[in-house]
Amino acid sequence: MTYASNKQFLFDFERHSNFKFIGSDINDLDRLYDCDYVINCCAETHVDNSIASSDIFVKSNINGVHHLLQLIREKGNKMPTLIQFSTDEVYGDIVSGSHTEDDILKPSNPYSATKAAADMLVLAWARTYGVPYIILRPTNNYGTGQYVEKLIPKSVKYLSIGRKIELHDGGNPRRTWLHADDTANAVITVITAGVVNEIYNIAGNFETSNRDVVERIVALVDPGLTISDCTVECSRPGQDVRYSIDDTKLKNLGWTPSAVFQDELIKIVDYYQSNFIW
Repeated sequence: MTYASNKQFLFDFERHSNFKFIGSDINDLDRLYDCDYVINCCAETHVDNSIASSDIFVKSNINGVHHLLQLIREKGNKMPTLIQFSTDEVYGDIVSGSHTEDDILKPSNPYSATKAAADMLVLAWARTYGVPYIILRPTNNYGTGQYVEKLIPKSVKYLSIGRKIELHDGGNPRRTWLHADDTANAVITVITAGVVNEIYNIAGNFETSNRDVVERIVALVDPGLTISDCTVECSRPGQDVRYSIDDTKLKNLGWTPSAVFQDELIKIVDYYQSNFIW
């Protein structure tokens, strides 16, 4: 339960009698229930925060994964499969083409370095101790409920309070956008397929520049504004110019992203204008 979490979203789960929420740091768990899968979404994820101070990223993204691996190992012949959420950022940037699951990891910032380190731990525990795993590496997720440090909700927030949006490196860096529903469906796909000890990229279906994303948001919030009216340029150390991953391997299991970025963006802007408490 970090600053970026929101307990109100437990409501959908609490309707189910077989759901139980345990508020605990993954570093402090003393045991695992008998289960088939442990899906680890726990992470510190904001690059700017990792640049300012990396300690909490090491604690959550590396130490936390190490602790989970040890707990799984202790299950002996009842070890569940660890589904570890990684990120496309572990590959570093790529000017043209796309990274495949076999490419070398070359993270560019403290956040992505800690995620790459976690991937290495998972692979080592699988080789040495037989811990079963699936590593998922998604592109930029978006959707309603995302904390306002991320580009889309932050842009809506800043426009609503008259504050200028920080646009890194002129907004030229390019990202591929993946809706959270499509990410969840990818998890269901790999579980249903019964695969184990594999790595899967999860790419969205919409690549564009950060500048284009902000321009689209500005047009939805206030068509009378131009992007120059509401942005200020800044730079980020170690900035990745472009992420792109090849997810053919996952699509061969029958998965494909279905969300349409512009349609979803309309819903998201409306959500943050109407419902979110700043």
